[in-house]
Amino acid sequence: MKIGVNIKNKRARFDFELLDTFVAGIVLAGTEIKSIRANKVRITESFCEFNEQGELFVVNMHIDPYMHGTYNNHLPKASRKLLLKKRELQKLFREVSQKGMTIIPLSLFISASGKAKIEIALAKGKKNFDKRETLKDKENQRDLDRIKKQHNK
Repeated sequence: MKIGVNIKNKRARFDFELLDTFVAGIVLAGTEIKSIRANKVRITESFCEFNEQGELFVVNMHIDPYMHGTYNNHLPKASRKLLLKKRELQKLFREVSQKGMTIIPLSLFISASGKAKIEIALAKGKKNFDKRETLKDKENQRDLDRIKKQHNK
């Protein structure tokens, strides 16, 4: 259940074809969770990658430094470890090994238990003609909705 904070990556569905989604926990420091609760996070340029030990990290996620933090404040663009089950990690590693597959964050939220969670997706990049097709479909749907609305009056 998503409560309070809900930060979305709006470009993800436009730039990528989403194949499978997962919800993962994040290992955070004290000032990081405080900044997340204040909605001071950007995930649009971030992605996920595996390290040598087979652990999954989110890279390039920007969490603004906590305003009331001291010298113990966190680094804004540090890599943060994601917590998934072993079976899910193995599945993701197999899929990412294929050419053209990547893992991207879709949204960041605070769960009902107060923990920060991130929704990630296994994705394949879209080509330019796919993006144009998506825009064309959106525009057609908007036109249909407008016509239906005028017809119902």
